[in-house]
Amino acid sequence: MKILLPVDGSEVSLQAVRFAIRLARQGLKCSAVLVNVQEPATLYEMVMAHDPAVLANVAAAAGAHALQPAQAMLDAAGIEHESEVANGDAAHAIVDIVERFACDVVVMGASGMGDLRSALLGSVSHEVLHACAVPVMIVKAEVEDAPHGDEAELDIEERAAGQE
Repeated sequence: MKILLPVDGSEVSLQAVRFAIRLARQGLKCSAVLVNVQEPATLYEMVMAHDPAVLANVAAAAGAHALQPAQAMLDAAGIEHESEVANGDAAHAIVDIVERFACDVVVMGASGMGDLRSALLGSVSHEVLHACAVPVMIVKAEVEDAPHGDEAELDIEERAAGQE
């Protein structure tokens, strides 16, 4: 199974990478495609740079830098991966990369936008969820000190026992 992991440098995008690593450790035979999407240059940047190659190099370097922590995590976990830096609208680029790399699933972090901002602007994860032809798994930001897995079950049992 090939997993697409969009990484924007945020902690929640790295949590999605950690989640994919957990899936692999639990027996999922997979490889990964890491992608970072750089926004198009602004008019000001285009005027000031004078050379489109300079802007392309800066975007490629910024994308490569954003991917480094995720690459290190996958390397440490022994998961085979490829990396891609794209430019343009993030949701459209992600959907295109899913098709180009023949990915089976997308695992991505929730954008973390508030409800009002998400309603006004939309979110990348929401757009990908609706536009993508493969399953999309949204990983929400973890709440620190929140119980996980067996710990969550134990916590529920402890609370129930305390109410008796």
